[in-house]
Amino acid sequence: MLESSPGLLLAMASATLVSAALPVVIAYAGKRIIDAVVAGDVALSLRWVLLELGSVTLSSLSIRSNGLVRSILGARLGVDLNVKILETAAGLELPFFENAEFYDKLTRARREASSRPVALIADSFQIVQNLLTLAGYAAVLSRFSGWLVLVLLGATVPAALSEMRFSRLGFQLRNWRSPETRRLLYLEYVLANDEHVKEVKLFGLGPHLLGRYRALSETFYREDQRLALRRAGWTQALSLLGTAAFYGAYALMAMHSARGELGLGTLTLYIVALRQGQQAFQSVLSGIGNIYEHNLYMSNLFDYFEIAARTAPAASRDALTAPASGAPLAAAIARGSGVVFENVSFRYPNKEESALRGLSLEIRPGESLAIVGQNGAGKTTLVKLLARLYQPTEGRILLDGIDLIDWPIDVLRRRISVLFQDFNQYQLSLRENIGLGNVDHLGDAERIGRAARSGGADTVAAALPEGLEARLGTWFEKGSELSGGQWQKIALSRAFMREEADILVLDEPTAALDAEAEHAVFARFRELSRGRTTIVISHRFPTVRMAQKIIVLEQGKLIEAGSHAELIAVGGQYAHMFALQAEGYR
Repeated sequence: MLESSPGLLLAMASATLVSAALPVVIAYAGKRIIDAVVAGDVALSLRWVLLELGSVTLSSLSIRSNGLVRSILGARLGVDLNVKILETAAGLELPFFENAEFYDKLTRARREASSRPVALIADSFQIVQNLLTLAGYAAVLSRFSGWLVLVLLGATVPAALSEMRFSRLGFQLRNWRSPETRRLLYLEYVLANDEHVKEVKLFGLGPHLLGRYRALSETFYREDQRLALRRAGWTQALSLLGTAAFYGAYALMAMHSARGELGLGTLTLYIVALRQGQQAFQSVLSGIGNIYEHNLYMSNLFDYFEIAARTAPAASRDALTAPASGAPLAAAIARGSGVVFENVSFRYPNKEESALRGLSLEIRPGESLAIVGQNGAGKTTLVKLLARLYQPTEGRILLDGIDLIDWPIDVLRRRISVLFQDFNQYQLSLRENIGLGNVDHLGDAERIGRAARSGGADTVAAALPEGLEARLGTWFEKGSELSGGQWQKIALSRAFMREEADILVLDEPTAALDAEAEHAVFARFRELSRGRTTIVISHRFPTVRMAQKIIVLEQGKLIEAGSHAELIAVGGQYAHMFALQAEGYR
């Protein structure tokens, strides 16, 4: 926090010290005004009035300055912490994003980042301010009775302890229902997002989903209401102890004044010190309770950042094994011996069944491989393992004779270009949508042009008035909505941006394309993939049969491998699937 803005912290500390001293000065000035009035000294009365006016003005300025600094510091911390949260997320691997517990931590961290840190700082300074003010008032009241000071302070403790207890209960409640909170946000997203509106309207899902949203919201409301009522009841009841102690002391001082043992100015000073001193002490205890609550919620933020700390060793290893800056990637590719899966098995976290089982496979450099199989057979999982988005549960994967785990992650991923079936549709310009395939060349117009022609996005650009500068999607003003086939051409072009990649992986690359567009894509693909290793996952056999090698996966196992002609001759699962699809075209 000190790193975000040391100047603002210093300004807050200065305003806190000024605000702490002025209440006692104002109270003492009030006493002297009354004493001067009783004595009939007009000039002295005016001097003390002017001093009190100056003190009140300075106090008001200090309070406003403190509020301004807190607002600016809160904005600064909010930006810095949210950037750090997203920076941490960007450094995490895929398994974290397929884990519900991680999403709970991420949700809680983002929820606290914008308010809790600055509130913790502000309350800490407020405690210091109130303690200093309280010390001044206690010194004044101790002239009347030291025991009275202790009684007054002690009477406020039960209410403060009650606040701390209910702060803990509130924290436990919010953490306990984090999964339900994410479900509520998801329902809100579905009801108010362009990606879902067509089905929501067509199937009449609005009332059903809204009903679930309302029911969940009402559950949260009732839980919060019960806790708020209990908190208010207990705190109000216990705060009456402090009120009773104050008026008991007030009555005692009034009796002493009535007997002539206290002057009117002194009585006024004691009453102000009594009331404001007790309020200052209550504020101290309340501040301690707030800090206790803030620390509870900040623990969510720290838990999230610990994820990065736990993954740091792997990142460090990558940094240590990475080649020197500027080392030509071509040198690493030249010594290649292809990709080898050695008895690879993989099971997703929290799943009982394995997605891949004992898979052994060799893909020679420059070879084209097609993968077929039913949905859930493990085809995309194989690609995720090759891109090191996951690590095998058993066995290993070698690239050029080196285990993938020993490759520097940035070098490995520069060698592989992947088009996933569930590719992203960025609400950015067409140029950026293509260029994001290689951010190092985002400003390279020639490379973007080549990639657009290779993937077919040049035809999309030609159909838009702004061409490559057209904004895509409907989230922002003047955005252009595209068809599924157009988006797929853009995603394919994005994959071709990585010209240095010697391994191209296409997961259902033409699923949304018509027959003519599919033929054009693969005509270009054959030309562009010469000398590269290509892996294609597809359900379309006209695409599959062009590969030099075809493998068939079933329930995570490799059951057949060979060329199209060889697999047809065997008459196994591949031949059966081919015959079924061919029958559909007759």
